[in-house]
Amino acid sequence: MDPTPRKPPGAEASGFPSPARDYFDGGIDLNRHLIRDRTSTFIMRVSGDSMIGAGIADGDEVVVDRALTPRHGSVVVAVVEGELLIRRIFMNDGVTSLATQPALVPSPADTDAIAGEIAVWGVITRCLHHV
Repeated sequence: MDPTPRKPPGAEASGFPSPARDYFDGGIDLNRHLIRDRTSTFIMRVSGDSMIGAGIADGDEVVVDRALTPRHGSVVVAVVEGELLIRRIFMNDGVTSLATQPALVPSPADTDAIAGEIAVWGVITRCLHHV
């Protein structure tokens, strides 16, 4: 019997220590990295794949800032006929439209027909995916 202690499989060191180890200054604060204004920001879970072209899939969580003003091309949470929708907003010559795909100019097939006013509930700033 060999008295030399053995490491369990997979316990061997691999690679090298991170050069950033000397600069570590505590934990990661996701609020600081993901949220601009904590009082106006919330996370919303996505249901459906209508914005898959923008990289937002069913089950993802999006960070929504209600204090931001939407700009042409922003991805927003809008209230249309009492329903919350995630869409890309387009503002051209005083006409506002919502589209499901991230096209520079929405085609009629990608644009929601909106009979009334668009109420923007917030601007999406981040999308969180599970891997």
